[in-house]
Amino acid sequence: MGPFLVLVSFVSFLMALLSLAFRYKHLLNVLLSLEALTMSIFILLFSLFSTTISGEAALIFITLGACEASLGLSVLVSMIRARGNDYVSSFSTQKC
Repeated sequence: MGPFLVLVSFVSFLMALLSLAFRYKHLLNVLLSLEALTMSIFILLFSLFSTTISGEAALIFITLGACEASLGLSVLVSMIRARGNDYVSSFSTQKC
């Protein structure tokens, strides 16, 4: 089961990178792609180091991923309230 999970995590990592590269117009798409990257890395680490990594380290990693997702969603909500949309191109800070 170990090599299968490694293969699945690599494929999901590449698909998340492709999604990030091709669908970066909206901030929500970017956040979902980053969350998919985080989950594929979690699966990869857990499948590769399941004998040496403890359950506490996996729990810490998944907790940090959940905190990252909630922080991203709060930034998304504040950007939509401030600008009215979630286009990545409208996030330029050089507007006077």
